Amino acid sequence: MRPQKHLFNLPEEIHYLNCAYMSPLLSAVEEVGLKAILRLRDPSGIRSVDFFTEQELVKRKFGQLINGKPSQVAIIPSVSYGLKSAVSNIPINSGTHAITIGDEFPSDYLTLSAWCLKNNKELKVIQAPAVRLGRGKIWTEQIIDSINPSTAAVVMSSVHWMNGTKFNLEAIGRRCKDCHAMFIVDGSQSVGILPMDVIQNHVDALICTGYKWLFGPYSIGLAYYSESFDQGEPLEDSWMNRANAEDFTRLTDYTEEYKAGAARFNMGESSNFILLPMMNRALEQILEWSNNSLQDYCGQLIAPLVQYLQENNYGVEEEAYRTNHLLGILLPEDKNREKVLQELRENKIYVSLRGNIIRMSTHLFNTEEDIGRLLEVLKM
Repeated sequence: MRPQKHLFNLPEEIHYLNCAYMSPLLSAVEEVGLKAILRLRDPSGIRSVDFFTEQELVKRKFGQLINGKPSQVAIIPSVSYGLKSAVSNIPINSGTHAITIGDEFPSDYLTLSAWCLKNNKELKVIQAPAVRLGRGKIWTEQIIDSINPSTAAVVMSSVHWMNGTKFNLEAIGRRCKDCHAMFIVDGSQSVGILPMDVIQNHVDALICTGYKWLFGPYSIGLAYYSESFDQGEPLEDSWMNRANAEDFTRLTDYTEEYKAGAARFNMGESSNFILLPMMNRALEQILEWSNNSLQDYCGQLIAPLVQYLQENNYGVEEEAYRTNHLLGILLPEDKNREKVLQELRENKIYVSLRGNIIRMSTHLFNTEEDIGRLLEVLKM
């Protein structure tokens, strides 16, 4: 796969190695967004059916991306919203504790922590092993070993949001299934660039923000809820999620019946006539790309960087347990972090600082020049 910077409108002079923070808009997505805004100048052309057609397109594309039924996909405004819907429906009598991982993203940790506090459950946090060699493998094994028949749920990211550690989701999901524990995954830092199969990985709920690796706009996301949630309690009582919603002449024939599958978990105003068409176009582009090809491209791109880091006492995850699109870099003790960050800023190299880790992330808009400039700064 070749670099495709021409599909974006990034300034030539910057080196944007920060898709894990926020993706740049594809030019095609930007164009769709502008057309959607102009459409609302005259809403007389918006029909009742238009409140639902774009939703179904988005759900179908996302379902294809994750090997999930479109009927089990919901449209959400944020990861925290999607997580709350999932965690709130963990059976209260299913166990004595829940599990997450160390330095997990705040929304994941806080949502699960609140559920544990409310329901008098213990929250177990599986910290990263204090080793460099075999770290990802050991961490995954410790997560699996912590799951037992008293586990109510495991809530964790598909890859670690700070350093890109890749977990063996299939093994963790299988253990959850064997112990009748819910497996709730935050896929925000992998879905769209790393293969995801909710069936193979035994995922009960998969929550994804739209504005990172899915290349959609901010304030919209997508979630998969398995059939085990079909009778769950949603956060809202939106009229649009009810069985008779398509017939605007019958809206006051109030019904308690929801649409099938995960529709009950759609956010209110899920028809968003600006954000939804943008999300739909972004998913269309992602499906044109191959996840494996994207990983290969990013892997080739960062190969010289990884070699330098390993040879010069930087901390990076081992190849088998790291992604190629998101890399956490731990500086050697003799490196001045503030000086490195200053040099990055002055050279217009955009990365993120998460804890004491420099997080860099790549995609098709990145080139060898971007990695070369980053290497120049690290060698100073």
